[in-house]
Amino acid sequence: MAVLASLAVPATAAIADRPAGYPRSYEQLIADARTERQVVVYANADTAEMAPLILAFQRRYPGVIVRYTDLGSNEMFRRFVTEARTHKPSADLVWSSAMDQQVKLINDGFAQAYASPEKPALPPSAVWKNMGFGVTAEPIAYVYNKKAIPNPPRSHAALEAMLRKDRRTLMGKVATFDPARSNTGYLYLTQDYAITADTRSLVQAMAATRPALSITTEPMLRGVAEGRLSIAYNVIGSYALERARRDPRIGVVFPQDYTIIMSRIAFIAREARHPAAAKLFLDFLLSRQGQSLLAQHSLWPVRTDIRGRRLPAAQARPVRVGPQLLANLDRLKRQRFLREWNAILATGAK
Repeated sequence: MAVLASLAVPATAAIADRPAGYPRSYEQLIADARTERQVVVYANADTAEMAPLILAFQRRYPGVIVRYTDLGSNEMFRRFVTEARTHKPSADLVWSSAMDQQVKLINDGFAQAYASPEKPALPPSAVWKNMGFGVTAEPIAYVYNKKAIPNPPRSHAALEAMLRKDRRTLMGKVATFDPARSNTGYLYLTQDYAITADTRSLVQAMAATRPALSITTEPMLRGVAEGRLSIAYNVIGSYALERARRDPRIGVVFPQDYTIIMSRIAFIAREARHPAAAKLFLDFLLSRQGQSLLAQHSLWPVRTDIRGRRLPAAQARPVRVGPQLLANLDRLKRQRFLREWNAILATGAK
């Protein structure tokens, strides 16, 4: 867990003007936020990547400090729910890549509605009930060690073929999220199954290599870079691209047959203690400036009017923000899915 609350801009700076195109009433919102003086954010975007955006926000709205806590998605979910139910101080804004957990929190009444002035600039699929806002459009990739795999497969079918052909060489050298312990990994794998029935065959091919299972992206990226792993499947593309910028040992592939596009969903807590500041911060995340700053750190923007890398429409498979994600959290469905997952792993380990 990392807490970032030290990038304060002096409160003596001039009061910020409302952004161009915003309603006149926004001036009162800014004044209210300055009175609140802070916004508490729970998120799972890396603190280092968010620092420039937070600093820009505090320069834009001097006197409003961002108290940013970087948490794992499951820890964030449990902590926020516990604090909310016991009426303890908690997050004003919750922002997570665990899309299904975010939709569940919204559906369970933990969020408040807000008609953001930035909503018209967002794709309709990125907003749910004026409560959940998809902030990014991040592709899910696989990452490979360039020395171990000089000619990486470019599709799911090609990946499966490589896993079967080179099974002995890749034994213990393949990694992916553990869907039993990682909600993020569970989400991506269930999306794979929803897109194509061929996923089961791919999972069987992975299982035969006795894969390393992870609950976060970082160990997979580190393992691939160091050569202990040859390839990691269903890695968050934004983190992979940032690592590949600094480390030439890593290659990143967005499968050409289809690439899942996930979004980090943000909502304002129903019982937020600093609701005006939370609205200001959400609007800044969705603004042209905020989206451009996210794009500089490989957090691909959800807005289409921001310059940045995008995949062809025929390749991209965005995960829509909405109630269909709740099906992933059905207890019986999850149990059945994980039973099959464990059965495949057990077969592959023989």
